[in-house]
Amino acid sequence: MQVGNAPNSVGKATNCTSWAMYHPRMHSAPDLAAFILAGGKSTRMGTDKAFVEFEGRTLLARALDLTRSVTLDVRIVGDPAKFGAFAPVVEDIFSGCGPLAGIHAALRSSSADLNLILAIDLPFVSLALLQYLVTRARNSADARVTIANDNGGLQPLAAIYRREFAEAAEKALQQGRYKIDVLFESATTQIIPEPELEAAGFSPRIFRNLNTPQDLAEARK
Repeated sequence: MQVGNAPNSVGKATNCTSWAMYHPRMHSAPDLAAFILAGGKSTRMGTDKAFVEFEGRTLLARALDLTRSVTLDVRIVGDPAKFGAFAPVVEDIFSGCGPLAGIHAALRSSSADLNLILAIDLPFVSLALLQYLVTRARNSADARVTIANDNGGLQPLAAIYRREFAEAAEKALQQGRYKIDVLFESATTQIIPEPELEAAGFSPRIFRNLNTPQDLAEARK
């Protein structure tokens, strides 16, 4: 798979600064939209994760604040009756088919070339990381997906997708195939390796998610 070089303005972290420390707000642009995946059943959590409170705010409020710092075009993928009061909502076209269906619905509804997909249960993802991913995507015109590789695994629910990825997602969903990773073709996927993330100042724990009450309790410690 394609692994591009870091932007010239980033380089390696030093004792004084790193990409993770420098995160001014990005100006909204027509080439970028953001979608919060909030349509899961939250079975393991026992209650709707979107409204679980963490550090004084719900996970939904945190995700909205974060994505709105990247672009003004922010939407929620989920139930309009539940989330319509907070932001524009997109519904799955393939209902009950997991996160891939949410990504597909987001991309089909988008007019932007670049689309940030962020799961509701990733409260440690930072503005700086999202800016880093967006910058890498903008600098790699051939990359259909820009995605981080952390702790040996890809992170498809905090990644940048070009709108054309919807075609591969739709074909897979029609065939009853719901895994996201298998759709990442080597020639069109830009993987940001873990050493690069660490050099830019991002902790390996940044992709830690909250799936269960135990996860939540440990995160609050």
